[in-house]
Amino acid sequence: MSESLSPAPSPAPDAGIPAEMCVERMGRATALARELGARGVVVPSGMLLQYFTGMTIDSHERLSCLVLGGERPVLLTPAVDTPQVDAALGVEQRSWADGSSPYAIVADVLGGGAGPVVVGQDLTANHVLRLQALVGAEMLLAEEALAPLLQIKDPAEVAALADAGAAIDRVHAAVPALLQPGRTEAEVAAQLRELILAEHARVDFIIVGSGENGARPHHDYSDRVLAPGDMVVVDIGGTMPSGYCSDCTRTYVVPGGATHPRLAEAYEVLRAAQQAALDAVRPGVPVARVDAAARDLITAAGFGAEFFHRTGHGIGLSTHEEPSIAGDNEQLLAPGMVFSVEPGIYLDGLGGARIEDIVVVTDTGVRRLNSRPRTLDGRAEAPASNPTAAD
Repeated sequence: MSESLSPAPSPAPDAGIPAEMCVERMGRATALARELGARGVVVPSGMLLQYFTGMTIDSHERLSCLVLGGERPVLLTPAVDTPQVDAALGVEQRSWADGSSPYAIVADVLGGGAGPVVVGQDLTANHVLRLQALVGAEMLLAEEALAPLLQIKDPAEVAALADAGAAIDRVHAAVPALLQPGRTEAEVAAQLRELILAEHARVDFIIVGSGENGARPHHDYSDRVLAPGDMVVVDIGGTMPSGYCSDCTRTYVVPGGATHPRLAEAYEVLRAAQQAALDAVRPGVPVARVDAAARDLITAAGFGAEFFHRTGHGIGLSTHEEPSIAGDNEQLLAPGMVFSVEPGIYLDGLGGARIEDIVVVTDTGVRRLNSRPRTLDGRAEAPASNPTAAD
């Protein structure tokens, strides 16, 4: 591959997001807000601030935010937390001292007018209420108002998420060897933590749900001892140096014993349901149809009541983003959307199973960003069958 002779873009602070890309994103967000008739955008510290500036700022209860909509972007931070900002971002820095009002500064940047103000969901209620009282404007949720920008990942973001998917796949490749009779969930989780850190900058979560614990979708891990034939849900994820996240679930069986027949049946249904949902992903399809593809198959097989969460969620700089892959979401899929497809079946008191892959919508269909086998032993898989199909 030949190398470009153009100068490399300068990275924004704290992340591998080029400053030029941050400037473009701020411009697009400002334009989208204007199309809505909004006075501007208030981006609080958190995922959105990292998205627009490449920076992470933790000012605790004090207000830190990026304000878009004026002559130039303004980064407002407490005087005790004033960061060093890359000049290439073109951001004006302002600080406020304890005892003064940061909301007055935000209102000044936004200017007068009757339009609404777009705010990020990480802006806490105490800040929202004080700001709203001062500017007297309707507040719009940035994650919805800026959806055309935030939900459509650019090629660099897709590449970063693909790298994250490959990293967590390498961790899952080691999981079957860890699941041995006599070990505890906590012992397995401790080793998973080391493996995730070897591939990521940070561990975000670890779920090791064996036996009856597998029927709790958000189980953490415990001192339960793995037994032969146990079904084990392993849901793991981390954050890469790029700031983008991984998230992948596989269900395994502890060797040396037979799996409960009802769980084995549920797993085959689940494999087919996840594949049905994957097959439903393509541009122009309502999100709800992806959820229905998995849910209808699971329901037809008699496990409908045991699938009680949405089919997936968006992912990017945060593990959970929009779009929500749920039955009430009529939003149309578009190329560049990245989200999880993760149906689950949970049999109370017996166990559960979940299979999760991150996918990106392409111009013609879907591309999986995870490639580990979806088999109970972690070995190469045969095509999933449809247990509800006629003979």
